[in-house]
Amino acid sequence: MAGDGAAQVVLRLDSITKRFGKLVANDAVSLSLREGEVIALLGENGAGKTTLMNILFGQYTADEGNVEVFGQALPPGNPRAALDAGVGMVHQHFTLADNMTVLENVILGTQPLLSPRLDRGAARTKLEKLAQDFGLQVHPDAKVGSLTVGERQRVEILKALYRDARILILDEPTAVLTPQETEDLFATLRKAIKLGLSVVFISHKLHEVMAISDRVLILRHGRLVAERPIAEVDKETLASLMVGADVAAPKVAPGRPGDVLMRLDAVTTPARGNAPGLADVSLALHAGQIVGLAGVSGNGQGALADLIGGLIAPAEGRMELDSARLDT
Repeated sequence: MAGDGAAQVVLRLDSITKRFGKLVANDAVSLSLREGEVIALLGENGAGKTTLMNILFGQYTADEGNVEVFGQALPPGNPRAALDAGVGMVHQHFTLADNMTVLENVILGTQPLLSPRLDRGAARTKLEKLAQDFGLQVHPDAKVGSLTVGERQRVEILKALYRDARILILDEPTAVLTPQETEDLFATLRKAIKLGLSVVFISHKLHEVMAISDRVLILRHGRLVAERPIAEVDKETLASLMVGADVAAPKVAPGRPGDVLMRLDAVTTPARGNAPGLADVSLALHAGQIVGLAGVSGNGQGALADLIGGLIAPAEGRMELDSARLDT
């Protein structure tokens, strides 16, 4: 990570203001980013983080202020100009075509896929080298629809790197990742940083911000209210800066679970399209108890919710509510 104050400034936002009617989403926000540096952009929902990055990427036009990339003014409201200047953005919700291959998704938009000038061999070679250099292994010929969430994120990052991005914006990149996939992402970012990539990291997860960032910038109600080196803050300080007041840690008193209200015993439900069903799931939910479910989105959570809500019935196994068996 960057620690050299003499490192080149690769990005500068100067007094960016954006209004939506009477709402001021960004209020004279200024920031800079240096080569090989990771800055974290923090703030509560609605603080203006994504709006600011959409202005940088050309998807919104600022009402006031300007953006410079590598010392050159960036034309407002022009994503192509941002891409050409070396800015890449990975959105929280991926923008990939499920019915196309990894290679096709990566080169999509660089040239027409059926163009006689498109050298697929050269494109494959470039993609495979990027995947190797940055630890983003994924098969070029795999259909995106068959990939895991973590693999799809790799494709999104490869899309940006393929276009020679030197500044990467990551908007809530770990929101849909498992802890192991998050560690893999951070390993990739550390490799990229050593190669000179600069990163703007948007997240609500303070422990991740502490782990990957050099500096942290706090937005509140559209205004930049604090900027700190990450070495000078802790999670409690960041939380207080985000909300504008001291944040007391919650006091959790031990509870005593009551009777079983719902029980699943080896329940199986059928898959629906690409959405998997449940496979031999057993659990018991007691009165006064919270049961947490961990897993990447799309791995049966929807089927479980539909089962509990009465929209589907078990194909196999047994389900009970208040000790009464529900008919299959």
